[in-house]
Parts: sequence; structure tokens; C-alpha cells
Amino acid sequence: MTLELLQVRKSYAAGGESVLALAGMDLTLNDGEFVTVIGSNGAGKTSLLNVIAGSVRPDEGQVRLLGRDVTGWPAHRRARWIGRVFQDPRQGTAAHLTVAENLALAQRKGRRGLRFALTRSRKSALREALARLGVGLEGRLGERVTCLSGGERQALTVLMATLSRPSVLLLDEHTAALDPANAERVLVLTERLVRDGGIATLMVTHRMDQALAMGDRLMMLHKGRALLNLPAAEKRALGVEGLVSLFRHAGCVEDEVLLSHVGSAETPVLLGASPRRGEVSAEPDAPATASPGVRV
Repeated sequence: MTLELLQVRKSYAAGGESVLALAGMDLTLNDGEFVTVIGSNGAGKTSLLNVIAGSVRPDEGQVRLLGRDVTGWPAHRRARWIGRVFQDPRQGTAAHLTVAENLALAQRKGRRGLRFALTRSRKSALREALARLGVGLEGRLGERVTCLSGGERQALTVLMATLSRPSVLLLDEHTAALDPANAERVLVLTERLVRDGGIATLMVTHRMDQALAMGDRLMMLHKGRALLNLPAAEKRALGVEGLVSLFRHAGCVEDEVLLSHVGSAETPVLLGASPRRGEVSAEPDAPATASPGVRV
């Protein structure tokens, strides 16, 4: 077993009240398993990833990584074994460095010291890795990442997050800020890198169609609890309408669930979506009562 959470609880102070983000969360993630995570705003998705990454410490419970209790470890100590990709492509790269320098830093992740040399052989290896992305970055090693488009930068970020072969990869709505075409490219790339590397992965998404189509298991969160765990065959047989029905049955669907036509024959369902057609909201995943900056 790669990752285990045991009765994890986390709450935040917001507006003079306590907001419960995780309510005795139990989770297991097996070696190489790819789990998609959905839930309405304030369900606890981001808090779950933060507790696993070590950027937030739980109030109660235990986080175990590769059989070791890492509950008290800060994020930098866990970084060697945990990769993470955020919604904003700018968060995963160093803007003042070139594509090659960013990749070299990613290879050094979790190791002591920051010294690295971009030798000819290393550049050749990085160029090959970029060529496998299929987005045309292999000829742009010397360019700063600020010259890249959002889709190119997020593709680079996913590669960087997997380059050091982490045990766990956390994907926090990593395609939500991209246009549909780039989002699809990054998703295809993500699945390929995860499968090829055998990396245990948690992918948070607002898109029900993505959650159903990708991964080995689907987990539905509501008010800090895992209400549903569906294996691949069962979730794919369920379909979007069946999943929406389960949300409604659990009392999870309010006005956050919107239907949005994005130019395809199917109708993706977005949780916590923006009112603008075909766009996913980039606003904090937190209840309306939470104070600014508190994302659960």
C-alpha cells in the first residue's frame, strides 16, 4: 500500500466559526492505483490533498506513506515521494528559468543541494522526455517558461511532477484553467505518464465525465467524508446521469451542479462550475461561509 489515511480530521476557523473540512477521513491508495475524486464546493477535496502533501497538518488522525507515519512531516520532507500539480500552470514552474533548467530542478526534487549541471547528455535526455509529450517543446529547451502557452506550461508541469518518479501524484483540478483542446491533451499526457511510471495518483476534478472515464476508482466526497468508492467497471457502467442521481440521493447536489454543453455530443456535468458556459470556476473550493483564502 502506497498511502493510507486513518480517521483524519481537519477544521478551519472562518468568520468566527469552525468549518469542518475533513471529518474522520479514511483512505487507502494502492501501488500504481489511479483514483479520481469529485465533490461539490466545500466537500474537502483540496484539504485532502493538502493533508497528504504536508502543507496542512491534520487536527487528528494519521497519514502513512509507504508504511511510515508521516503525519508530523512538513511538505518539504515529503516532497521526494509526493508530486503535485495545481490548477494554475504558473504554480508548478519557475518563471525566471528556462525549460531545461526547470526540468533539471525537477530531477533534483527531494535531494540535498541545488547544484545541477546541464551537460550535453542530460540535455539530450531532457529533449527525449519532452519529445514524448508530443507538444513540440523538445526544440525549446533554452526558452524561459514564460514564453510557453498555458497548455504547454501545464504539460511541462505534469512532466516535472513525474520526472523524479514520486510514489504519489496529486492533481488538483490541473486542467480546469485550460481550454477544452489543451485540457484533453494534458489529460491524455497525464494518464500516459502515470501508467508508464506506475505512480499512485489522486486526481481531483469538477468534471464528472473525466471522473468516470479516467482512473481505476472514483471517490465522491461530501462534507469531509468519502460517501462513495466505485471501481472502474462499476463507475463506467454508471454513466454521468447515474452519478448525478447518486449525488442527489446523498443530498450533495444543489445549485453548484450545472449542465454545460462544450461543443460535443455528450453533456459533461461540472461540480462547482462557473455560470459561464463551458468554463470551470477557478474560485476557491470553499463554502460561502468561509473567510477569504480558506479553501477546503
